[in-house]
Amino acid sequence: MITQTYRAPQKTIPRLENGDRLTRVEFEHRYSAMPHIKKAELIEGTVYMASPLRITQHGEPHARMMTWLGVYWASTPGVQLGDNCTVRLDADNEPQPDALLRIENGGRSSVNPEGYVEGAPELIVEVAASTVSLDANDKLKVYRRNRVQEYILWRVEDGELDWFGWQEGEYVPLMPDEMGIICSEVFPGLWLDRVAFLDGNLARAIATVQRGISTTEHQEFVDRFKQT
Repeated sequence: MITQTYRAPQKTIPRLENGDRLTRVEFEHRYSAMPHIKKAELIEGTVYMASPLRITQHGEPHARMMTWLGVYWASTPGVQLGDNCTVRLDADNEPQPDALLRIENGGRSSVNPEGYVEGAPELIVEVAASTVSLDANDKLKVYRRNRVQEYILWRVEDGELDWFGWQEGEYVPLMPDEMGIICSEVFPGLWLDRVAFLDGNLARAIATVQRGISTTEHQEFVDRFKQT
């Protein structure tokens, strides 16, 4: 007599689709099962998947932003720079911002054993072209609610860059000084020559952040981490 062993049908993991309404756990489950997808985000429980990226609207601006942040990172031990990292903010929000800068020890976020950022990094950056509506509305509200201390939104096609600071539950624009330089209130020495940056004068933008790095305030900030 031949007996047959019953095998339960394998459960198929549903595809991750733009506009899906999911919990963060289910979002991560589907996202990890589709390694060919390079960027998907969960914002207020809704899945957003990136369109193909053009070098003029996103690739080159993103590289410019990372270069500027990278100069600061290279001279500021104790902070960590991330490029397109998943951030577990809360039960309904798991964005993948274009850039983030976080204080490694004693900051508002942490890195879990799986290597994901949990909690709110001190600074988040979005380089927005086709995603400007999302980045300027729902994402801004999510970052503000989770107390991301500073949020840079570069609206590439509008030729505008907004730098917000968190103050008593609201985002307040950080304004340039008389020299046209915006200075971070969280990361001493992180200076941005807004006009030079938007004009593509990266050399001048780098020279400006290097001046910020040479200040006493920046050195005192770095010295704090040597004591921890």
